[in-house]
Amino acid sequence: MITAYDFHLSALNGGVPIDLGAYRGRPLLIVNTASACGFTPQYTALQALWDEHKAAGLVVLGVPSNDFGAQEPGSATEITSFCETKFRVTFPLAEKRHVKGPEADPLFKWLADEAGLLGRPWWNFTKYLIGRDGRLVDWFFCATPPDARRVRGAVVKALARLVN
Repeated sequence: MITAYDFHLSALNGGVPIDLGAYRGRPLLIVNTASACGFTPQYTALQALWDEHKAAGLVVLGVPSNDFGAQEPGSATEITSFCETKFRVTFPLAEKRHVKGPEADPLFKWLADEAGLLGRPWWNFTKYLIGRDGRLVDWFFCATPPDARRVRGAVVKALARLVN
């Protein structure tokens, strides 16, 4: 059975590739992001989730994408600078990827298959919560902010759940 831990992404800053298998046993919140979107302020709440729960094992992973409204046109350097300067992002960021259609990154193809038709990325800031077992626990529509009770509750529950 394929899980999220079977995927790899290149790091935004060109550093060490992001091997999701290195996070085995830790919940992941994977989010397709963009710097020029109405939902871009969600970076603040994503960073807060990371700050609050990283010691307990949560990994927040941003995956910039230019697939929706061309709202992530920048280079890796520009995206990094924007995220660090404007939102003080310290959670991992992958390189800019396609998250929909035939060119979608394999991770996002898997997420779309697991989430079903309604759970496919329809816009920037769609969120996917992966449990400690590497399986999709839940997904959250782009308009659902990371600090929404539903998201925070699912994160806390995923952190509390042990791997069998």
